Amino acid sequence: MSESLTPAITPEETPDLAEILSEIKSLKDKVTNLEEKLKLVSDINRYSQLQEYLKAGKFKEADQETSRVILDAVNRSRDDLTPNDMKQLPCTILQVIDKLWRDYSNDRFGLSIQLGLYVEVGGSIETLRAQNMGILEKYGDRVGWRKNGTWEGGNYDNWDFSLSAPEGTFPAIWWKSPYGFKMATFCFMRLIECDLTN
Repeated sequence: MSESLTPAITPEETPDLAEILSEIKSLKDKVTNLEEKLKLVSDINRYSQLQEYLKAGKFKEADQETSRVILDAVNRSRDDLTPNDMKQLPCTILQVIDKLWRDYSNDRFGLSIQLGLYVEVGGSIETLRAQNMGILEKYGDRVGWRKNGTWEGGNYDNWDFSLSAPEGTFPAIWWKSPYGFKMATFCFMRLIECDLTN
């Protein structure tokens, strides 16, 4: 006589059909709820390439992709992007970009990091309104956009695109504009309006 390895189930332990159906309905409701919430994440495609670049540590490509995402959001090219467009840039886009940069750079890069560094060098809402060049230059020195008193925009391809770059260096290229420093002040103003503080 062989003993069964499966313990016997008593009638009291056997789930009845009503319980099973109730559990299935509960699971279906949860799946439906998740599907509904995922509809809100329709912008996932907007950020997937940026996330891939950041995950792979390809900061130059991620920097360029950040610029593409921002310009796409306001339906502009870099040369057409105006300070008024900057005011219209949705905060949610800036928040997602910031989170991705921070997450994949161990909090070395990101928009909120940049805003924090601007404040550290003496920047404030007042210095932005006054378009204080001295503070912007200090900021440029701090994040490595200026070297030896010169803005490094022309040498972009030679930048350090690694985690060894100065804190707050990236994202960088989206700041470049025909409006120059005026655009930088509008960028910082928008980060403040969107509450991107670290």
